[in-house]
Amino acid sequence: MFTGIVEETGKVLAIEPSPRSIRLEVAAGVAARSVRLGDSIAVNGCCLTVTAIRRGRTARLAFDLLRETWDRTNLSAVTPGSLVNLERSLAVGDRLGGHFVTGHVDGTGTITRWQRQGRDHVLEIAAPADIRRYVVFKGSIAIDGISLTVAGVTRGGFRIWIIPHTWEVTALQERKVGDRVNLEADLLGKYVERFVGKARKSGH
Repeated sequence: MFTGIVEETGKVLAIEPSPRSIRLEVAAGVAARSVRLGDSIAVNGCCLTVTAIRRGRTARLAFDLLRETWDRTNLSAVTPGSLVNLERSLAVGDRLGGHFVTGHVDGTGTITRWQRQGRDHVLEIAAPADIRRYVVFKGSIAIDGISLTVAGVTRGGFRIWIIPHTWEVTALQERKVGDRVNLEADLLGKYVERFVGKARKSGH
């Protein structure tokens, strides 16, 4: 479980395809503190397992991705040198600054507008219908693992306002119109839909 509060950006160091998986190696600082083999880290919002660690001034973390994860997320678009958002999994007693994020990406959206307005940025994303049904005004959504608030719902997607701090400390600074972003809808909305559906079927 994560919060969507990105701890830092890591730099992709290597991508090594194999017949069964794809190894992704990322340079990390804060996110590598006290990390152990088998720990979970959200990489661009994808919950990945640490499979190798190389310590040093800057740690080198390795993750083995299934082909399905590679194909269904925007990690397939990263190259050596790309920035990725990193967040360690939530520990008992930690403050919850964002919203509950599972790290199970629902799908990807496409940036249709990415424009600076004053000191902020406005971000509009086209999203698939099966994700849009959970998007509500002032609701929460995770974009590349970042907990953000929906500022407006559009016909084919939604709008987000990005404050300077978020732009500066996340990989959004590298994004441009046409890029794919990982989306995870609010868990609360999914449970509400399930409970309401069951209540209707039972006639209550």
